[in-house]
Amino acid sequence: MKRHTFALIVVCTAASAFAQQQGGRGGGRGPAPQPPPPLFFKETWKQAPGNVPVTQEYVTNPDLQLNLYGTGKEDFGVTSEGNVPHIWTGLCATTCALTLAKKDSLVDLTGKAKIRWSLKTSGFHEVRPVLKLAEGTYLIGDHTDADTFDYRESEFYLSEVHWMKADMPKVQTKGTLLDKVDLSKVEEVGFADLMPGSGHGNGGYSDVAWIEVYGKPVPRDAATASK
Repeated sequence: MKRHTFALIVVCTAASAFAQQQGGRGGGRGPAPQPPPPLFFKETWKQAPGNVPVTQEYVTNPDLQLNLYGTGKEDFGVTSEGNVPHIWTGLCATTCALTLAKKDSLVDLTGKAKIRWSLKTSGFHEVRPVLKLAEGTYLIGDHTDADTFDYRESEFYLSEVHWMKADMPKVQTKGTLLDKVDLSKVEEVGFADLMPGSGHGNGGYSDVAWIEVYGKPVPRDAATASK
Protein backbone atom coordinates (compact mmCIF):
# COMPACT_ATOMS: atom_id res chain seq x y z
CA MET A 1 0.00 0.00 0.00
CA LYS A 2 2.82 2.39 0.83
CA ARG A 3 4.48 1.64 -2.49
CA HIS A 4 1.29 2.57 -4.35
CA THR A 5 1.02 5.82 -2.41
CA PHE A 6 4.63 6.75 -3.12
CA ALA A 7 4.21 6.03 -6.83
CA LEU A 8 1.10 8.20 -6.96
CA ILE A 9 2.95 11.09 -5.30
CA VAL A 10 5.79 10.81 -7.84
CA VAL A 11 3.38 10.83 -10.78
CA CYS A 12 1.44 13.84 -9.46
CA THR A 13 4.64 15.79 -8.79
CA ALA A 14 5.95 15.10 -12.30
CA ALA A 15 2.64 16.10 -13.86
CA SER A 16 2.60 19.34 -11.88
CA ALA A 17 6.15 20.21 -12.90
CA PHE A 18 5.37 19.48 -16.56
CA ALA A 19 2.29 21.71 -16.45
CA GLN A 20 4.30 24.57 -14.92
CA GLN A 21 6.99 24.15 -17.55
CA GLN A 22 4.45 24.25 -20.36
CA GLY A 23 2.83 27.34 -18.86
CA GLY A 24 6.20 29.08 -18.74
CA ARG A 25 6.66 28.39 -22.45
CA GLY A 26 3.65 30.42 -23.48
CA GLY A 27 0.69 28.85 -21.78
CA GLY A 28 -1.21 32.12 -21.71
CA ARG A 29 0.68 33.81 -18.87
CA GLY A 30 2.47 37.15 -19.00
CA PRO A 31 1.38 40.55 -20.31
CA ALA A 32 -0.87 40.67 -23.34
CA PRO A 33 0.70 42.12 -26.52
CA GLN A 34 0.12 45.83 -26.98
CA PRO A 35 -2.25 46.76 -29.84
CA PRO A 36 -0.75 48.79 -32.69
CA PRO A 37 -1.18 52.56 -32.36
CA PRO A 38 -4.05 54.22 -34.24
CA LEU A 39 -3.84 56.32 -37.39
CA PHE A 40 -2.84 59.79 -36.20
CA PHE A 41 -3.21 61.51 -39.54
CA LYS A 42 -3.18 60.96 -43.29
CA GLU A 43 -2.51 63.54 -46.01
CA THR A 44 -3.13 63.00 -49.74
CA TRP A 45 -2.97 66.61 -51.14
CA LYS A 46 -5.52 68.38 -53.32
CA GLN A 47 -5.53 68.38 -57.10
CA ALA A 48 -3.39 71.22 -58.46
CA PRO A 49 -3.72 73.14 -61.76
CA GLY A 50 -0.37 72.09 -63.12
CA ASN A 51 2.80 72.50 -61.06
CA VAL A 52 2.35 75.26 -58.46
CA PRO A 53 4.04 76.19 -55.15
CA VAL A 54 2.66 74.11 -52.30
CA THR A 55 0.68 76.11 -49.74
CA GLN A 56 -1.78 75.41 -46.92
CA GLU A 57 -4.69 75.45 -49.38
CA TYR A 58 -3.48 72.18 -50.94
CA VAL A 59 -3.63 70.28 -47.62
CA THR A 60 -6.75 68.09 -47.63
CA ASN A 61 -6.88 67.41 -43.88
CA PRO A 62 -8.30 70.52 -42.13
CA ASP A 63 -6.65 69.48 -38.83
CA LEU A 64 -3.12 69.75 -40.22
CA GLN A 65 -0.72 72.70 -40.41
CA LEU A 66 1.81 72.76 -43.25
CA ASN A 67 5.46 73.68 -42.56
CA LEU A 68 8.17 74.11 -45.21
CA TYR A 69 11.94 74.23 -44.63
CA GLY A 70 14.97 75.00 -46.78
CA THR A 71 16.55 78.17 -48.17
CA GLY A 72 14.58 77.58 -51.38
CA LYS A 73 11.40 76.34 -49.72
CA GLU A 74 9.24 78.57 -51.92
CA ASP A 75 10.19 76.25 -54.80
CA PHE A 76 8.43 73.25 -53.22
CA GLY A 77 5.81 72.20 -55.75
CA VAL A 78 2.50 70.38 -55.70
CA THR A 79 1.32 68.86 -58.97
CA SER A 80 -1.23 66.35 -60.22
CA GLU A 81 0.80 65.01 -63.11
CA GLY A 82 -0.35 61.48 -63.90
CA ASN A 83 -3.60 62.22 -62.00
CA VAL A 84 -1.77 61.58 -58.69
CA PRO A 85 -1.55 64.70 -56.49
CA HIS A 86 1.95 64.79 -55.02
CA ILE A 87 4.67 66.98 -53.57
CA TRP A 88 7.55 67.53 -56.01
CA THR A 89 11.08 68.67 -55.04
CA GLY A 90 12.50 69.17 -58.54
CA LEU A 91 12.74 72.96 -58.19
CA CYS A 92 14.15 72.98 -54.64
CA ALA A 93 17.43 74.86 -55.04
CA THR A 94 18.82 73.31 -51.85
CA THR A 95 17.95 70.54 -49.43
CA CYS A 96 14.33 70.85 -48.39
CA ALA A 97 11.81 69.40 -45.95
CA LEU A 98 8.06 69.40 -45.44
CA THR A 99 6.29 68.59 -42.18
CA LEU A 100 2.73 68.48 -40.91
CA ALA A 101 1.49 69.23 -37.41
CA LYS A 102 -1.90 68.41 -35.94
CA LYS A 103 -3.44 71.55 -34.55
CA ASP A 104 -4.94 70.07 -31.38
CA SER A 105 -2.36 67.47 -30.31
CA LEU A 106 1.17 66.13 -30.35
CA VAL A 107 1.89 62.48 -31.10
CA ASP A 108 3.64 59.69 -29.20
CA LEU A 109 5.83 57.83 -31.70
CA THR A 110 7.31 55.26 -29.31
CA GLY A 111 6.80 51.50 -29.50
CA LYS A 112 5.20 50.33 -32.74
CA ALA A 113 4.44 53.81 -34.08
CA LYS A 114 5.14 53.95 -37.80
CA ILE A 115 5.02 55.95 -41.01
CA ARG A 116 3.52 54.72 -44.27
CA TRP A 117 3.92 56.67 -47.47
CA SER A 118 3.72 56.40 -51.24
CA LEU A 119 6.51 57.93 -53.28
CA LYS A 120 8.80 57.74 -56.27
CA THR A 121 12.13 59.37 -57.00
CA SER A 122 14.49 60.19 -59.83
CA GLY A 123 18.26 60.01 -60.04
CA PHE A 124 19.92 59.44 -56.67
CA HIS A 125 17.26 61.24 -54.61
CA GLU A 126 15.95 59.62 -51.43
CA VAL A 127 13.15 60.46 -49.01
CA ARG A 128 13.90 60.53 -45.28
CA PRO A 129 11.66 61.05 -42.22
CA VAL A 130 11.81 64.38 -40.37
CA LEU A 131 10.50 65.11 -36.87
CA LYS A 132 10.22 68.16 -34.67
CA LEU A 133 10.04 67.33 -30.97
CA ALA A 134 7.76 69.32 -28.67
CA GLU A 135 10.79 70.89 -26.97
CA GLY A 136 12.01 72.27 -30.32
CA THR A 137 14.64 69.79 -31.53
CA TYR A 138 14.54 68.82 -35.22
CA LEU A 139 15.59 65.32 -36.28
CA ILE A 140 16.35 63.65 -39.61
CA GLY A 141 16.40 59.84 -39.79
CA ASP A 142 18.73 57.38 -41.49
CA HIS A 143 15.82 55.48 -43.03
CA THR A 144 15.52 56.12 -46.78
CA ASP A 145 13.03 55.16 -49.47
CA ALA A 146 13.53 55.56 -53.20
CA ASP A 147 11.92 54.06 -56.30
CA THR A 148 12.66 55.31 -59.80
CA PHE A 149 10.18 52.98 -61.54
CA ASP A 150 6.82 54.13 -60.17
CA TYR A 151 5.00 55.09 -56.99
CA ARG A 152 5.53 52.49 -54.29
CA GLU A 153 4.08 52.16 -50.81
CA SER A 154 6.41 51.43 -47.88
CA GLU A 155 6.26 51.56 -44.09
CA PHE A 156 8.71 51.55 -41.20
CA TYR A 157 8.76 51.77 -37.41
CA LEU A 158 10.10 55.01 -35.97
CA SER A 159 11.72 53.08 -33.09
CA GLU A 160 14.04 51.38 -35.60
CA VAL A 161 15.26 54.63 -37.14
CA HIS A 162 18.54 56.26 -36.07
CA TRP A 163 18.39 60.05 -35.81
CA MET A 164 20.63 63.07 -36.23
CA LYS A 165 19.85 66.60 -35.15
CA ALA A 166 18.96 68.97 -37.98
CA ASP A 167 19.69 72.66 -38.43
CA MET A 168 16.45 74.29 -39.55
CA PRO A 169 15.45 76.01 -41.73
CA LYS A 170 18.63 75.05 -43.65
CA VAL A 171 17.74 71.33 -43.50
CA GLN A 172 21.30 70.32 -42.67
CA THR A 173 22.31 67.45 -40.39
CA LYS A 174 24.48 68.22 -37.34
CA GLY A 175 26.79 66.08 -35.22
CA THR A 176 26.57 62.30 -35.19
CA LEU A 177 23.84 59.70 -34.80
CA LEU A 178 22.12 60.05 -31.43
CA ASP A 179 22.32 57.17 -28.97
CA LYS A 180 18.84 57.76 -27.58
CA VAL A 181 15.86 59.90 -28.60
CA ASP A 182 12.60 60.40 -26.72
CA LEU A 183 9.77 60.28 -29.27
CA SER A 184 6.92 60.44 -26.75
CA LYS A 185 6.02 64.06 -27.62
CA VAL A 186 6.45 64.95 -31.28
CA GLU A 187 5.21 68.25 -32.73
CA GLU A 188 5.73 67.78 -36.50
CA VAL A 189 6.16 64.79 -38.81
CA GLY A 190 7.24 64.85 -42.44
CA PHE A 191 9.99 64.13 -44.93
CA ALA A 192 13.21 65.59 -46.32
CA ASP A 193 15.12 65.42 -49.58
CA LEU A 194 18.80 66.06 -48.85
CA MET A 195 19.75 66.73 -52.48
CA PRO A 196 18.95 69.86 -54.52
CA GLY A 197 16.45 69.35 -57.30
CA SER A 198 17.61 69.38 -60.92
CA GLY A 199 14.49 70.91 -62.44
CA HIS A 200 12.08 69.37 -64.89
CA GLY A 201 12.93 66.09 -66.54
CA ASN A 202 14.55 62.99 -65.10
CA GLY A 203 17.58 63.05 -62.87
CA GLY A 204 16.83 64.86 -59.66
CA TYR A 205 13.59 65.00 -57.67
CA SER A 206 11.36 63.24 -55.17
CA ASP A 207 7.58 62.82 -55.41
CA VAL A 208 5.53 62.09 -52.28
CA ALA A 209 1.91 61.17 -53.04
CA TRP A 210 0.60 60.59 -49.52
CA ILE A 211 1.76 60.03 -45.96
CA GLU A 212 0.18 58.22 -43.00
CA VAL A 213 1.40 58.53 -39.40
CA TYR A 214 0.42 55.95 -36.78
CA GLY A 215 0.89 56.98 -33.14
CA LYS A 216 -0.93 57.82 -29.93
CA PRO A 217 -2.28 61.38 -29.72
CA VAL A 218 -1.01 63.53 -26.84
CA PRO A 219 -3.21 66.55 -26.00
CA ARG A 220 -1.22 69.77 -26.21
CA ASP A 221 -2.47 71.04 -22.85
CA ALA A 222 -1.44 67.79 -21.11
CA ALA A 223 2.00 67.93 -22.73
CA THR A 224 2.50 71.51 -21.58
CA ALA A 225 1.34 70.73 -18.04
CA SER A 226 3.85 67.88 -17.70
CA LYS A 227 6.88 70.07 -18.48
